[in-house]
This record gives sequence, structure tokens and C-alpha cells, in this order.
Amino acid sequence: MNIVDVLATIQHSWPYWMALAFFAAYPIVTSLMWITTSLFFRNRWEKCEPAPTLIHCPRVSVLIPAHNEERVIGAALAAATAIDYPDYEVVVVDDGSTDATRQVVEPFVARGEVRLIAKRQNEGKAMALNDALPCLNGEIVLIMDADAEPVPDILHHMLPHFEHARVAAVTGNPRVKNVDTFLARLQLIEFSSIVSLLRRSQRIWGRIMTVSGVVAAFRKSALIDAGGFSPEMPTEDIELTWKLQRRFWDVRYEPRALVWMTVPSTLSGLIHQRRRWSRGLMQVLHKHRDVILHWRYRRMWPIFIESSLSILWSACFVVLTSLWLVSYLAGYPPVGAHPIPNLWGMVIATLALAQLFAGTLLDRRYDPETLKYFPYAVYYPIVYWMILAWTNFVSLPWLLRSPSGQAIRWRTQRKDFSGETA
Repeated sequence: MNIVDVLATIQHSWPYWMALAFFAAYPIVTSLMWITTSLFFRNRWEKCEPAPTLIHCPRVSVLIPAHNEERVIGAALAAATAIDYPDYEVVVVDDGSTDATRQVVEPFVARGEVRLIAKRQNEGKAMALNDALPCLNGEIVLIMDADAEPVPDILHHMLPHFEHARVAAVTGNPRVKNVDTFLARLQLIEFSSIVSLLRRSQRIWGRIMTVSGVVAAFRKSALIDAGGFSPEMPTEDIELTWKLQRRFWDVRYEPRALVWMTVPSTLSGLIHQRRRWSRGLMQVLHKHRDVILHWRYRRMWPIFIESSLSILWSACFVVLTSLWLVSYLAGYPPVGAHPIPNLWGMVIATLALAQLFAGTLLDRRYDPETLKYFPYAVYYPIVYWMILAWTNFVSLPWLLRSPSGQAIRWRTQRKDFSGETA
């Protein structure tokens, strides 16, 4: 049997047709679902209204974990100390930095604007956050990355949610600051049309897959109740979100809580970041796989199922694309695929652009520049899907791997803002 016979056998089998049907149907169904449910969110919670008036103003601790952040932490502290709120403190926990991070922080400390917790050893972001929690005076903890710059009114939008006793966390709306490269502009579209849109939808479902690691506010007592952050997990933000929701705390999304962030501007930096996110999500799914077996966790079923299906779709993307390339090289036209998009291909592309446009319109209110970069959306299904599908595919072994039990340490990359905090 030659290679053409093998390819013909594979492409006329029922598993191939099932994979092909799923590959075509998944982006169509999810696009329609995300667009409609995000519009429900907008109509219910996102009307053009002023920020709710706080009944009381609890003490807030703004906590910034850092490791080798000398190039960016100055701007973050300038923004954090300019937050418009009557009762808050800014605390930096430096986790064994070997650069000039502490020297950048010290002038803010000397002026009494910032407190510094200086650790001698690099033990990882999650451990640094856990070590800092007992030192905080706030009832609410706003955790932000060392390259994030919150807008002055961020707390006025986040804190009203904590008037509800079961609210443990409120995740903000990160906006891309460095839009000077092609990849950065694609990520601007992504954060509006994928991340932000999906969080709106998940809020309608009742559970959120993850708070934003860039900025999120937490009830301190809820953090303690959940056991704090998990040092052994690659993505401590996803893991904490699931731990809180398993203990029936409520996690919310607030699109008006804006923070400006720096995203990877090189392909290597982006792939490094997305591989870490993929590995982290897969380990969370592995650790919390039992939620699907218990009725009391039924509100978590949508995010568990959707996350699992997205990983399965990435695998289909890579396997089918590789199979089709081999078919073309062997001179055997692949079944169900064509270099010129056919009807279902055009439907997928149209709905993908509709989803991207819907997210752009919803976030235009907060970031007017977003709409200007919408033409880059045409590259999203072509370029970005390939990158994300590949990073998910190569991370698949982590779906079956239990956490090692060892703390995940920082590997900060800030060369020309091309990396990201690991």
C-alpha cells in the first residue's frame, strides 16, 4: 500500500469525517454563542451609566509582584500612586530581583507612597503573592502586573461589586499600550474580540474561566479561604479562579476597569507566553476534571466543556492541516479541503470577522483607538489561529500531567518589551 492509498483510506474513514465536521462546526457555533451572550451582558450590565456610588470605601491594598522589572515598574508605580481613591496603599513585593528594580522603587518608598517587601530569593510569582498577603492592610487587594498602568478611576468601577457578600474577585479590562508592531495590533484585536468578548459571555453563563493576571481585585478573606495562590501551577490566575468558584465564590468581569499593559511584540515572546498559558490551562483542567462529575459544580460545566473543546479543535486544526499538506505533496487532492475557501470556509471567516467586529464595537467605548486597528482582523484567522492552535497542540501532554509540586519561578523577559512575565 503506497502513501496515496493510505491517505485515501484515512480521508474516507468515519473518524476523519467526524473530525472534519467538528473542525467546521466549532468556530461557527462558538462565534454565534459569544456574540449573542456578550450582547446580553452589554444590555444588562454595560449601559452608558455613571459608575455606581460606593456605600462605603473599604481599605484597598494595591499589590504589585515584581522580578527584574526595572524597565517598566516606574511607570506602573506612577499610575498606581495616582489612583483616585481615598483609602489605599501601594505595596511592591520584589521577589529576588537581580537588576535595579528595587532602586527604581526606593524613591516612591522615600516619599511614603509605596511600601516595599524585599525577598532575597526568587521563589516565583505565586509564592511572592502569598508571602505578601499577611503584610497587607486592605480588605480588598488589587493585584496588578509590574508593567500595568491602571486608569485613575479603576477602583470606582471594581469596588461596587464587593458590596455583594459572595463576590470574591473582579477582573478588569486590559488594553494594549504598545501597538507599534503587527503582532501587538493583532493582540489588541484579540483582547477586544476574544478575551473581553468571552469574559462577557462567561459572566452570562455564571462562571468565568480566569481573572486577568494583569489586573484583578480580590476580597482578602476569599483569598485566604481558597488557600491563596498555587505556587506549583504555571498560571496561578486560572488556578485561583477555579479554586474560588469551586468554593462557590462569585467572580465577575468589569469592562470599565481599564488598565494599560505591554504585550509581546515578537513572535518568540508571543509563543513563549501562549505556551505557558496553554500548559497552565491544561493542568487546571487536569486538576479540576472532577467538576464534570458533580451536580453541585454544574455552573462550572460550561467553562470546562468549552475549554476542553477549544483544545480538541486546536488538535484537529494541526492534524488536519498537516494531513492536507501531505496530501497535496503526494498529488492526492484532500477530501473536504480546498486552497480556495468554499461555502463553509466563507461562513467561518465571515462569522470570525463578525465576532471580531462585535468585540471591537463593545470595547470602542473604553478604547476609541480599537476601531482604527480593526482592518488587522482579517489576518487573525490566518495568522493567529495557526499560532494558538500550534501552542495548544504542543502543550497537549500537560493535559495528562499532574503538577510537580515545585514552585514555578519567574523567567522575566523584558528585552525591548518583547517578552512577558512568566
